[in-house]
Amino acid sequence: MFDKLIEIISKIDADYVDLRFEKRSDLNIEYLNHDLNKINSNDATGYVLRVLIDGGFASISFTNINDAERAIKNCIVNAKILSKNSSKKVNLAKSKVIKDKFYPNLKTDPDKIPIEEKINLLKKYNEMGLSEPKIVSTSMRLFETKRDRFFVSSEGTEINEKLITCGISGMFTAKKDNVLQNVRVSFGGSDGFQTLLNQEDYIEERKKIVCDLLDAQPVKGGIYNVILNQSLAGVFAHEAFGHFSEADLIEDSPIMRQKMKIGSELGSPILTIVDDPTLEGALGFYKYDDEGVEASKVILMENGVLKGRLHSRATASEFNEPINGHCVAEDYRFAPIIRMGTIFIKNGNDTFDSLKEKLKDGLYLCDAKGGQTAGENFTFGAQYGYIVKDGKIDSMVRDINISGNLYETLKNISAIANDLVLSKTGGCGKGQLNIRSCHGAPHVLINNLVVGGV
Repeated sequence: MFDKLIEIISKIDADYVDLRFEKRSDLNIEYLNHDLNKINSNDATGYVLRVLIDGGFASISFTNINDAERAIKNCIVNAKILSKNSSKKVNLAKSKVIKDKFYPNLKTDPDKIPIEEKINLLKKYNEMGLSEPKIVSTSMRLFETKRDRFFVSSEGTEINEKLITCGISGMFTAKKDNVLQNVRVSFGGSDGFQTLLNQEDYIEERKKIVCDLLDAQPVKGGIYNVILNQSLAGVFAHEAFGHFSEADLIEDSPIMRQKMKIGSELGSPILTIVDDPTLEGALGFYKYDDEGVEASKVILMENGVLKGRLHSRATASEFNEPINGHCVAEDYRFAPIIRMGTIFIKNGNDTFDSLKEKLKDGLYLCDAKGGQTAGENFTFGAQYGYIVKDGKIDSMVRDINISGNLYETLKNISAIANDLVLSKTGGCGKGQLNIRSCHGAPHVLINNLVVGGV
């Protein structure tokens, strides 16, 4: 395959060329209530060509090798048009030449598991939900995505890397009188099919939560001191802070570039946030990004001070900062864009119990349920929560939204536990879907957070 790709790019007279070929395979199995609703499998292949000419950087995707000549001509024309008409020229930061093949060390290869076994596993988890009389509907999906990526560049880089993602996701909906409540179910990973096994305790936990929500009271709106559980704190790190660490999102905003200037004191002195795609076994793991750059750990914030950001080769040149391998594509249909890998808040020195003692009276909020950001302001839902009285968890509450200003909230973090958990499923919809984008955190105590409710 390398020879074929090199032959294609050797025909192009440009400052820089790269070509990515990808074979993608997807499996989806879905239960809706008691019915096996869907079994879909799909195999597809495609190419993404990028050409840089005099500061004009163009890309084009195509699925048939016979279309390569046409794609080359169009991409060259587009690059020249961009060069002539764009006031901003693209330059690429230097990257070392790499020649490597990397295949993940799978504990259990999903290809070796019969589809009947996969169906039965999903059916078991689904029926566990339906065995609870209060649960009136379920939707459960088992998915596998395999990407076999080949990358070559005019600089001499040749990389073949395989990525495999397995997961189960769904929702349980419970009803009591006129009250309906639901809770999400999700788990999986990047190191084999075994991540989907032995999840019975987790399923039972989710069943209990959705049933308890039926008797929970809507939270009373106000300003609270709150503890976020690992899942919700991880989503906060990803959505509210992480996207501002992606250089392409602030590149053309002088105001945001000033606010996100390296060395700025943006958070609590106990807060450190890292993005690390090199953590093997984590959902966000990869060795090389889709620009052929080796992934590396990036300390984004250390003790409240901004230390780094995530880059493509183009933005690294623009900001005059190091490349770090964070330019990733959804698949062969897209040119890569800057993405988070595994972003997480580092462990602090407290325990969960000591956080509750410090909180005394407030709220304990759990698991994200939608959300959005608008500039430096954010709004998230929490799937459920609890009133905390005198350091002890009391009654459950529901219908919870939290909102605030990113920078104020980062500085209002007053304690961090030492119980970091990384998410078992992920996803981010920035421009393209990235199912491997992963987040994590320990429990986090935040003062003066706006909580919306009744």
